[in-house]
Amino acid sequence: MSFKPAIASMSLGRAWVHKLPYKLDQAQANNFQGIEVFFEDLEYLAREQSGLSASESPSPEAQKEAARTIKKLCDDRNLEIIGLQPFMHYEGLLDRKEHAARIEMLRVWFELAKILGTDIIQIPGNFLGRDKITDDLDVVVGDLQEVADMGLKETPVIKFAYENLCWSTYFDTWEKVWDLVERIDRPNFGMCLDTFNIAGRVYADPASPSGKTPDADEDMKRSMEDLVKKVDVKKVFYIQVVDAEKMQTPLVEGHAFYAADQPARMSWSRNARLFAFEEGGYLPVLDVTKAIIEGLNYRGWVSMELFSRTMSEPGKEVPISHARRAKGAWEKLLTEIARWYIT
Repeated sequence: MSFKPAIASMSLGRAWVHKLPYKLDQAQANNFQGIEVFFEDLEYLAREQSGLSASESPSPEAQKEAARTIKKLCDDRNLEIIGLQPFMHYEGLLDRKEHAARIEMLRVWFELAKILGTDIIQIPGNFLGRDKITDDLDVVVGDLQEVADMGLKETPVIKFAYENLCWSTYFDTWEKVWDLVERIDRPNFGMCLDTFNIAGRVYADPASPSGKTPDADEDMKRSMEDLVKKVDVKKVFYIQVVDAEKMQTPLVEGHAFYAADQPARMSWSRNARLFAFEEGGYLPVLDVTKAIIEGLNYRGWVSMELFSRTMSEPGKEVPISHARRAKGAWEKLLTEIARWYIT
């Protein structure tokens, strides 16, 4: 494998507005080869197939039936399912009964992954409040070793791609995640490297008038140099390439995207990401991507993962335009990659 383009299912429109078959049609029409299945899409399809209301939770059997439908939909469109995400709010839970419940949920996810034909489950860094989770490394590492060991017993082996979110409560940088990966020390536990979540923490600050951290450029350069020196590319299971809008005014109280119950970076992420190379983007996406692809010699899936306020807008044009925009970003990225190896 060299590079293959993928897109996350929710990046083509949110599940409560846009039907999955139509979104997959647009992915196929724009030459995507892979799909990250967002659990929300699977859950909504399970409700629809079971005749449940939006407030009702589909049973594991209903979820598995939805997974079978999704697999056929993707097979019919020559789309490979590269992962199931996000297995949220898992590591470091102070409530160990809730931890046990998450483990039981994971057993269902293993079955879903097998039906979907993927061997990757993505875990985003936990962003629950400090009153609900701990940063005790013994606990966090133990929790993540537990799921990795469970995955090793599956046939085929299930891999976990852990991703720092730039607003995660404790593990919000790639450096902290790499430290976890080394401590966990399991062959099936690695990383998902996301240009937005990497640059969104070390370089960007949407609550700042400048949109940047105080020493953004210097810190970004140092961080990418360290990434190339430290990370074992075998632990990079796939990457996501995406940008974000620079806020015209600081994302603080009074801003349209402000939410008192969530960090500014989370509100920014949910509302204002862009596909790479789009007008209004300002993150050093190419610097991050170059460090991963040229510096680490990464080869594999490249996913266009977008979150934006536009995903919940109605109309068939939304999945169409998002797929076309993602295709444009992918084609421009390929042009940039070619330059790195020519010059």
